[in-house]
Amino acid sequence: MRAQSILETTRLILRPLSLRDAPSIQAVASDRTIADTMISIPHPYPDGEAERYICKQLSEYEAGHAFPFVIERKPEMLFSGMIAIRDIEQAHSQGELSFWLAPDMWGKGYMSEALKPMLRFGFEDLKLNRLYAYHMVRNPGSGKVLQKNGFVQEGVLRQRVQKWGVFEDVKLWAILRRDWHDEAV
Repeated sequence: MRAQSILETTRLILRPLSLRDAPSIQAVASDRTIADTMISIPHPYPDGEAERYICKQLSEYEAGHAFPFVIERKPEMLFSGMIAIRDIEQAHSQGELSFWLAPDMWGKGYMSEALKPMLRFGFEDLKLNRLYAYHMVRNPGSGKVLQKNGFVQEGVLRQRVQKWGVFEDVKLWAILRRDWHDEAV
């Protein structure tokens, strides 16, 4: 497996995940507002969960099934969130885009900024044909970010997940390489 890339934007660095990120992930993911609309982040965030998450992500990376990146804000190199292409299916040339940001980063265009190099990475470096993403219907901000970056809503998965005892509807979005290429040109 080759070394994972470092991606850079005007305000952000997207770098490989490592075990040294555990304290930052633990602190930020413990915020209830993060867990509230994230399908797979529990609350309270258990001690040791960050290390478990990182080990799983690194194992998936080694197997070629995921490329997790830490989002850091320049110039202070402050941990600000996570973004990943995961569940990569080479046979179908597709993968899932997953992301979250610390609440103090919301509404400032950081996620759209992070998506641009991730899409380029997915389509050019990984040679994928399709990237897809999910978000809970009650989290329209994620849908706006996806739509702004060329994703098309493909459907609503009714009561797809259960969060805190409530079944939640989830929207499915996707972008194809040809559509991204047309927008990027």
